[in-house]
Amino acid sequence: MTILCVRFQLPPMYEAALPQLLGLLEDFTPVVEALPPDGALADLRGAERYFGRSAVELASVIRVRALAHHGVDCAIGAGPGPMLARVALRYAEPGVTCVVPEEPDAIAEFLADKPVAVLPGVGAATARTLCDYGLDTLGRVAVAPLSTLQRLIGAKAGRELHEKANGIDRGRVVPNAVSRSLAAERPFPRDELDPERHRRALLSAAEELGTRLRAVEKVCRTLTLTVRYADRSSTTRSRTLKEPTAHSPALTRAAYGMYEALGLQRARVRAIALRAEGLTPAEQVSHQLTFDPVDEKVRRIEEVADRARAKFGPRAVTPGSLAA
Repeated sequence: MTILCVRFQLPPMYEAALPQLLGLLEDFTPVVEALPPDGALADLRGAERYFGRSAVELASVIRVRALAHHGVDCAIGAGPGPMLARVALRYAEPGVTCVVPEEPDAIAEFLADKPVAVLPGVGAATARTLCDYGLDTLGRVAVAPLSTLQRLIGAKAGRELHEKANGIDRGRVVPNAVSRSLAAERPFPRDELDPERHRRALLSAAEELGTRLRAVEKVCRTLTLTVRYADRSSTTRSRTLKEPTAHSPALTRAAYGMYEALGLQRARVRAIALRAEGLTPAEQVSHQLTFDPVDEKVRRIEEVADRARAKFGPRAVTPGSLAA
């Protein structure tokens, strides 16, 4: 086995822990692909040779470290390719690594009785179409004529589905920048209807993100807002900023804008999260000067506040509306 697919058992809206957990995987291999909000793929081909252990043995070490250092359990699927590892993850339990064997006959046997919906990229509509024609398992899809699949779901999709059902995994793990994003969540003690409390949570999260970005000398290009409701549904919106920034007021304005665009009316909100994405070293971007003395003053105050937080703690300086 060379590929692991890991899903961390994170509490709801505790997505901010994901970058640290991805760092745990990067202790074993630099080839890690984040699968937000709580998963990742890791290519352990080099790690197996370096540590002299199989991917399944390394998975056990990863699980123990996640528990010991972060108090988080995880489910892990292992396979010879990313697609097979992701299918294995669906049948993995905490504490046990689900393994797809490497031999072609064993792969076919593993996949044969699985529903078509377990394949990555097969959505509800595609699965429904296939099931209408009796192709409800991967074993049946594997033996179906390629031309039949292509007539049902299209030439390219049919060819890819036929290959995946036969255990042909052409995917690879692509390291991405999502693992370098930052997130801040604000759960409410009870389902919250008050828009003012929603805005205070947004302000608090934006202030935290700005402080953390400036501490690591990074700026973000995109801000993503996630609102989770009492019925466990959620809404996610993203906005590309006018310029990459770590300036807390700019992040707050963007967060307010996305929130107001949702047009929520007496929505029972359970939690709010902001994620800063597209992180870039601050020294590599420029800031458009406005010659606005107020903006310049705010930025100077922000620098002083950051120094105070670094010396006395993150709550040493907070906006007045959050002081209570």
